[in-house]
Amino acid sequence: MTQEKNQFGELAEKPVGKLLMQYAIPAIVAMAASSVYNIVDGVFIGQGVGPEAIMGLALTGPIMSLTAAFGAMVGVGAATLMSVKLGQRDYDTAQCILGNVVLMNVGLGLLLGLGLLLFLDPILLFFGASSVTLPYARDFMRIILLGNVVTHLYLGLNSMLRSTNRPRLAMYATFGTVLLNCLFAPLFIFVLGWGIEGAALATILAQVCMLFWQLRLFSNPADFIHLERRRLRLQPKIVRETLLVGLPQFLINLCACLVAALMTRSLTDYGGDVAVGAFGICNRLLLFVVMVVIGLNQGMQPIAGYNFGAGRHDRVVGVLRKALVVATVITTTGFLVGTFLSRPIVTLFAKDSPELIDMASHALQCMVMMFPIVGMQIVSTAFFQSIGYAHKSIFLSLTRQLIFLVPAIFLLPRLFSEPLEGLWHAAPTADALASVISVVLLLKQVRAFRAEHAA
Repeated sequence: MTQEKNQFGELAEKPVGKLLMQYAIPAIVAMAASSVYNIVDGVFIGQGVGPEAIMGLALTGPIMSLTAAFGAMVGVGAATLMSVKLGQRDYDTAQCILGNVVLMNVGLGLLLGLGLLLFLDPILLFFGASSVTLPYARDFMRIILLGNVVTHLYLGLNSMLRSTNRPRLAMYATFGTVLLNCLFAPLFIFVLGWGIEGAALATILAQVCMLFWQLRLFSNPADFIHLERRRLRLQPKIVRETLLVGLPQFLINLCACLVAALMTRSLTDYGGDVAVGAFGICNRLLLFVVMVVIGLNQGMQPIAGYNFGAGRHDRVVGVLRKALVVATVITTTGFLVGTFLSRPIVTLFAKDSPELIDMASHALQCMVMMFPIVGMQIVSTAFFQSIGYAHKSIFLSLTRQLIFLVPAIFLLPRLFSEPLEGLWHAAPTADALASVISVVLLLKQVRAFRAEHAA
């Protein structure tokens, strides 16, 4: 009880700048490591297999987003329920939530993996695969989907580690997968010559290793929350509440899947396989910057949420301002690197394909055009979620992906003399419009806080 009181006192009294760094740095490090995970795969595949493999890999994005949507629905929903039950000292229900997370991830992982595997070729052809890229995309996704249950379990248990007050162990699990992937991938690709299948196998094998470690952690009977055989049965109420709470995250990821599918199909129509490969390279690089900001958000949210609940709106605004400044520095750095160092960065992925290098370099410069203001949009989405305004958070999440980006993908190729150039400008156009909406909502909220304080 004393420890909890001290922790809450820290959230209420410690300077928000120091708190933000204290909470955000571990999350940023974990998110950055997770992004490196994706970049390493791309670099090894580009260097060890070739540019055609990179083009094929880009086509797998929509399927990866779809599987992530289901995983996030279970992971986010269960983690939220777990936190609530632990706060209520309802350890019995918390134990049941852990058991249900395992069963739901096993069930969804198997059904989704095998279901997508049955229709893999038609799905990839719909996304724009050609006779050149289809074999690479199929070989990669076949192994990823066979290991889908492992991925779901690994990510679900990592969410449980965070929600049971063990964020450092969750960070270690992420580091472990990155490190093992960096060891396995070059061995499988360069030494054993397993090509793109070796990259996929490295990913799954790294997750298998860390999954065994997670299961060992959750098998310790000395912990309040641990796996018990008698808890391994689905409870309709827990399943229903988990899926309901995780539904917004599912919809957000589902929109990302839709956008990725539309983008790859349009790029195939207007620029062919090379354009798809260029987009895949840019996406992996931009995801790194976005994930760092998401790590910052994870540090901001408990501070903003606690102080909002305590009526300390001055501290809420204070941590918001600091998060906006840090996020802007991060995304502006991404803008500068993407603008002035685009060519040497993309060359890491495709050293033997001048056409792919040229196109990816130009695409990256276009796609980071609005990055100096993107950080604000990402932070605002998390901010409204942290103070309980879920409807505003969902709205801001969907403005960029669904409301602005989808129409831009359809319209801009028709407005530019070169349709492909229009596609490269679709993302920055959506970023700019979504950021304007974010500014308006944030200003209204800050004014409302000030008005309440004045009253």
